[in-house]
Amino acid sequence: MPEMIGSVTRERYDELVKLGRDWVATMSGVQWRIGDAAMEIEPMRSYGGANPSGKDDLFTVSEAIRLFAEDIGLSYSTVRDYRWVASRWPKERRRTDVSHTIHQILASIPDPEERFEAVNNPPPHPRSGEPRWTHDSAKRVVGWKVDSPESVQEKVEAIHDLATDDAVASVVTTDFLRRPAVASKAMADDTARHAVNEAQFDRFRQQAQFAREEAVSQLQRMEHSAQFMDLVAACAQFVTTAGRIVPNLKGEHYDDAERDTIGRGLARVRAAADWIENAVTRGEIDLDEQLQKLLKGSGE
Repeated sequence: MPEMIGSVTRERYDELVKLGRDWVATMSGVQWRIGDAAMEIEPMRSYGGANPSGKDDLFTVSEAIRLFAEDIGLSYSTVRDYRWVASRWPKERRRTDVSHTIHQILASIPDPEERFEAVNNPPPHPRSGEPRWTHDSAKRVVGWKVDSPESVQEKVEAIHDLATDDAVASVVTTDFLRRPAVASKAMADDTARHAVNEAQFDRFRQQAQFAREEAVSQLQRMEHSAQFMDLVAACAQFVTTAGRIVPNLKGEHYDDAERDTIGRGLARVRAAADWIENAVTRGEIDLDEQLQKLLKGSGE
């Protein structure tokens, strides 16, 4: 089977490439001629021209170029661009084997000598390896964003462009963080980790605020006691504090004594939680001797 590129054989594709380059050369020649003609009609001049007031000019520069564009059937912006490119490339500096489009991109290089040197030194083509300009390689030289990103940085910039909307960015970030390797690398970055921790804290704070608001609403409707509000606030405060501290524990190492201390503290928390639950569900508020010791920190 012959090698196919699209719907044509490799041989036919190569023929079309050769023809296409000839067509581009012809098209570039026309673009240069239109730009030179526009330059002849209105040579490049400093802003305001020889007569900034415009009193002695029949047409301003833009009016003359606009008239020329209309009379030859092109848009004003197209003819204006051709004129500018022609002004950046003296005829003896133009490369017939480099398209007008490439010249237009490289025309943004401010220094003339650097610009003329650049067009004569095309980078290796990504597929063939031969020195030859492409649209993207010219954009890389002048620092523009490319159409087909290749490097990591170019791909990152392309993703940023697509995710400028916060709603899109949040969905993309969530999807990416579901990948364990991505999440691990992201959390290795101090700034990213701090941002995540801050977001977690804000979320817990909002939840606590919501809980307080709910408690206030219920209090107004049901006339609960101040003790009810205190219990709700205490629970919300504990959850908020834990939400702020626990995400920062990754990577921390504790010795046996430290773990025992934390364990005793957690035992007191559990005992207090059981005591609150008994008081709320069964009305039992008395403490037995063992529970009193545990809450005071003297029990095991």
